[in-house]
Amino acid sequence: MQEVILVVPCYNEAERFDSGGFADFLAEQPGYALLFVDDGSSDRTPERLEALRKRQPGQVSVLRLEANSGKGEAVRRGMQTALAAGAPFTGFWDADLATPLCAAVAMRREFERRPELDFVTGCRLRRLGADIRRSPLRHLVGRVFATAASLHLKLPVYDTQCGAKLFRRETAEALFAEPFTTRWLFDVELFDRYQRRYGRDAALHRICEHPLAVWHDVPGSTLRLRTAPRILLEFLRLRRRSL
Repeated sequence: MQEVILVVPCYNEAERFDSGGFADFLAEQPGYALLFVDDGSSDRTPERLEALRKRQPGQVSVLRLEANSGKGEAVRRGMQTALAAGAPFTGFWDADLATPLCAAVAMRREFERRPELDFVTGCRLRRLGADIRRSPLRHLVGRVFATAASLHLKLPVYDTQCGAKLFRRETAEALFAEPFTTRWLFDVELFDRYQRRYGRDAALHRICEHPLAVWHDVPGSTLRLRTAPRILLEFLRLRRRSL
């Protein structure tokens, strides 16, 4: 049994799917496994995933959802499947490998350094010595939203939306038990659920933001700037429910 299972949600990823990047990581990390969730893709994504599964049968599995359900539900379904496999650590990772999978190993080490941690999340902090490449507009929109999310949560979190997160098994079981109420903001809901269940003090001391060394925005994201109005409406609904 692998120690860490990472869920990778996929929707029409065939054109930018880096099979080699996934295979190379697994060859170097026998204690890790990947569970790909095909969220009702209409392109050749299923074929690409099946080819990788055959290439790495002991470390790759595929969960096929017949209809597109959105990233949050795809991740949740994948996490439930991963938890059923019994791994002590589970998490999720963006399929475009905007940050390389080796960052998952560094994030796993955070739990060793700080045994009290329940939840480690990547942080796309632009700083000297890091290679964080985001378009100026995406960076600006992201910072505005991150500030709003931090104020909503009343937590000093820098980057709620980073698609690289790792959890202890018991924490993941609690956070992914129920469907999310939003399609685009499930990351914010994760922080909200944690805080409601364990308290603000636990959130301050048992969640860790791990500054990523590398992040390169990859063209072709299914989340586009024109989605911003829908995200804003979801955020306002989420905000009203918490009042």
